[in-house]
Amino acid sequence: MQQDFIDQHNEKNSAQLDKDYRYLQQKYQNTSIDIDILVKKIQKFNIALPSWGVGTGGTRFARFPGPGEPENIFDKVDDCFVIQQLTRSTAGISLHIPWDIPDDINALKQKVAEYGMYFDAMNSNTFQDQPDQKYSYKYGSLTHTDKATREQAIAHNIEVIEIGKKLGSKAITVWIGDGSNFPGQQDFRDSFSRYLDSMHKIYAHLPDDWQLFIEHKIFEPAFYSTVIQDWGTNYIAATELGPKASCLVDLGHHAPNVNIEMIVSRLAQFNKLGGFHFNDSKYGDDDLDSGSINPYQLFLIFNELTQITLRDDEFSPAYMLDQSHNVTDPIESLMLSAIEVARNLAKSLLIDRGSLLKYQTNNDVIMANQCLKAAFQTDVEAILAMARYKSGGAINPLQCYRQSNYRAKVAEKRKNNQNSISGIV
Repeated sequence: MQQDFIDQHNEKNSAQLDKDYRYLQQKYQNTSIDIDILVKKIQKFNIALPSWGVGTGGTRFARFPGPGEPENIFDKVDDCFVIQQLTRSTAGISLHIPWDIPDDINALKQKVAEYGMYFDAMNSNTFQDQPDQKYSYKYGSLTHTDKATREQAIAHNIEVIEIGKKLGSKAITVWIGDGSNFPGQQDFRDSFSRYLDSMHKIYAHLPDDWQLFIEHKIFEPAFYSTVIQDWGTNYIAATELGPKASCLVDLGHHAPNVNIEMIVSRLAQFNKLGGFHFNDSKYGDDDLDSGSINPYQLFLIFNELTQITLRDDEFSPAYMLDQSHNVTDPIESLMLSAIEVARNLAKSLLIDRGSLLKYQTNNDVIMANQCLKAAFQTDVEAILAMARYKSGGAINPLQCYRQSNYRAKVAEKRKNNQNSISGIV
């Protein structure tokens, strides 16, 4: 997408933005909140894009690819760059191996650098069998009873680290689907011991400046028991491995009604909150667009994150979107999701922390709750739009994207929709 096109879009919308922004400035002029400072904080915010997310996802039953699906990792990078151009908050790209193994690593690295982007955490895959692998992961990978299968899974994770080093990444995320579907299928203690043994070998190959993020998931594909099933087990594993290991919180990987924001607080309190995969959920691991189901929960999570940052200015978790777009244009979903995450960060920055502490100390339940609600109910669109505008992004990214006809244009070049390499099937 040409920058001139974005600039022309902004010309048509800048007058209304100025009006909306001045209104917010006036609203907070006699408070401790400086709207201009908030804009600068939002400008610094960044959330990584999943390379697999720009392709159409699917369910266990079907996949419905759309026009202009990416046919290779270079196409995926092009789509990620469009999202970054419009939002200016998605400079990182997270690759999934082996879905995204490039034929030419140097060419891929150069293309991403030319776009002013970078490679975020790498992701390994031992939850699917690949055509060229010797041993199957049907009954597990890093926890398999067969040593040769475990060694194959360990070797794959080490390979991912080596690819990441060449690309300039600084982290690897490890999620496994290992577990059981029937009582009696596994010995819980032995499977966890095998996991820790495998992960120690992967951890030993981490460069000094790398991090290892452990991702937990309560169920699927293991429906009776999962080896790394919750934040407690995740914390134990990360603690056992060492200081370069920490926990990754995916918003869809919890039991219904779990207090995720409290999990965030607990893990941060003991220096084991490594990062997030943002999405949304109605029933389980739905991988829906961020903020599409429960925006208040997203706000409460950022309430905790902002409070943690005030206590520790070195606190810097990794943020990434992890979603499956089955019926929408993936670019639109990722773009709007990035905006929703930033929206709730902005709202959390509006919380009157001094008053909130006073209400909490005095056990004034209603006023403490209302203090949060006041920030959540504030329209911060002008702050987000101004941050994008000042950074060269679009005032209205969705409108600008649709007017550009980007999807129709790439559809003319990408004809092989059915064989798109989204990775998700």
